[in-house]
Amino acid sequence: MRHQGKDKAYTLEKYSSAITLGDMEIFVFPELLYALVLANIMSPRVWQWKEQDWAKKIEKKTPYRKVQRLKQYIMDAYDFNLDLDTWGLTTKDQELQRFESFIDPEILSQSNALFGYEGDKYYFDLDIRKHFGLDKYTDDIIPYWKTETIEAMDAFRHKEGYQMGAGECVSLSTLYAAALFVMGGVPLEDIFLLATPLHSQNFIMLREGLITNNRRIVTKNMWFNGTEITWKAQRAIRNEKITIVANNTGYIHTMYPEATIDPDSYQRGMEKLRGYLSVKIDMEILSNFLRHNSFLQSCFQIRQDHHGGHRYIEAEKVFAYEQGSSYRVNDDTRAKLLEEVDTYEFYCEPIEGRIVLNNFEDFFVQNPGLDLRDKKDLAVLLDAFSCTNAKARNVGQLLVEFCHIDPRLPEHKTFTPSEPILLDAEWGRERIIDTLEGMRDSHPVVDLAFYAHRDLDRTEWEPFMKAALERNPVVVDALRKKSDSRAIDTLMSLTQESIYDGNRLAQPDEVWNFQRGDGAEIAITIATVMKQRWPDRPVTLTFTETDVSVSWGQELLTLPTTKGYVKTYTA
Repeated sequence: MRHQGKDKAYTLEKYSSAITLGDMEIFVFPELLYALVLANIMSPRVWQWKEQDWAKKIEKKTPYRKVQRLKQYIMDAYDFNLDLDTWGLTTKDQELQRFESFIDPEILSQSNALFGYEGDKYYFDLDIRKHFGLDKYTDDIIPYWKTETIEAMDAFRHKEGYQMGAGECVSLSTLYAAALFVMGGVPLEDIFLLATPLHSQNFIMLREGLITNNRRIVTKNMWFNGTEITWKAQRAIRNEKITIVANNTGYIHTMYPEATIDPDSYQRGMEKLRGYLSVKIDMEILSNFLRHNSFLQSCFQIRQDHHGGHRYIEAEKVFAYEQGSSYRVNDDTRAKLLEEVDTYEFYCEPIEGRIVLNNFEDFFVQNPGLDLRDKKDLAVLLDAFSCTNAKARNVGQLLVEFCHIDPRLPEHKTFTPSEPILLDAEWGRERIIDTLEGMRDSHPVVDLAFYAHRDLDRTEWEPFMKAALERNPVVVDALRKKSDSRAIDTLMSLTQESIYDGNRLAQPDEVWNFQRGDGAEIAITIATVMKQRWPDRPVTLTFTETDVSVSWGQELLTLPTTKGYVKTYTA
């Protein structure tokens, strides 16, 4: 722990949080968000992707094409997981006591979803606790929701009920950030991590901008396509405050008065983000708007050229035909879409009281580039949007909301920029690790990254063991009804294989969830279970190059290990 904070307790809490990486811990210690990105960059896993056929085939492609292929790989390889049982439960009181000297509980309740924050009316109506499955517990119970390293994400293949890797939203966003750099060749300075109280995603400064959203990548065109899946992708930015923005120059956090991110970098990125979240209206966007606001479709009809004449159909019927079709109302495939509609659905004459949607094609030719934030432009459009249907009364507000999102960003901060983390994917993994190693004394985020990386040859043991003994409730609860001897037999029967390469170590709940571990990891898991059962008994772990012993009271066990540590630790 090379960077002492307010005091030793604060520093130990932060560094141990780099091991468990809970959502709450990242919220309190925002440096951890980018530390995990760097840990994933240091991991051999992403670099091994380069040897796969799909990666070799895109080597000479543009960064944009690489990113699109990378997206497909991540969609094929990882599920989204937010199971309450994966990393266990804690309580609000316990977490508040843990962090009470670091944060103001009132500010916390205004910013964190598990401590009272429910976002705007959307999330209030949703009922946060019911949405996350917490309604079956008392109001004090909350999940740990630990963020997974890439190794833990890959290890879900070993967990019952999973066929592939998995991770929650922060895990996927930090994996994307690392993979975009390593595989996509996207410079770190063009990758911005965005965290809200309920979600985490990235904004990538390629072309008009890209947003990673769990396993997906959303282009600007997709952002405004009006589909249900895209609207769900918008929920966090549309309904929540952005609590943390981080990149390779630092972070800015809604709760803290000082920001370490470079102000020019922050301004550059957020101006690009605002541009991505705003669009001028044209025929395509109007059709997308109607796709999303389906109740307004009854104001419109669509005209089809047919045998030298015209015929008409209700707009909602045509939008319904989009389901299961590759053709759309809003582009040059509309004619083909209409050909799929049964003939008896059409009328020979215009339908009374409905606007002919096709007429807007000429309207937008005559009125190009309308910006609905301009009241005059909005009025011009609404004049053409006249409809006797009462449902259309608030259409102006809905149009503006559809075309423009003003992200609620952290602001009014004192900027004290930190040293930027300057890396090049062309250097290769080893040189990048060497470069980061050289920055540890001067850069706390880089130092924390080595703890998140789990290489205990390069870090102190106390943070890892504090996390192991205090914040691994799943294995403790799973073995609670077993006697000491039965619990030990169960752990000793696990597959003797670590999910981490080399001498890096898994935490006890990772060992239990994935039912495997090196002898050193199983010994630490036994120590965790016994310390919870017999808190007054000292637990000692003795590591040699070939075996590890764990003792508590009069009990002693020895297991083989390949991790190669020579160390004694007593708790």
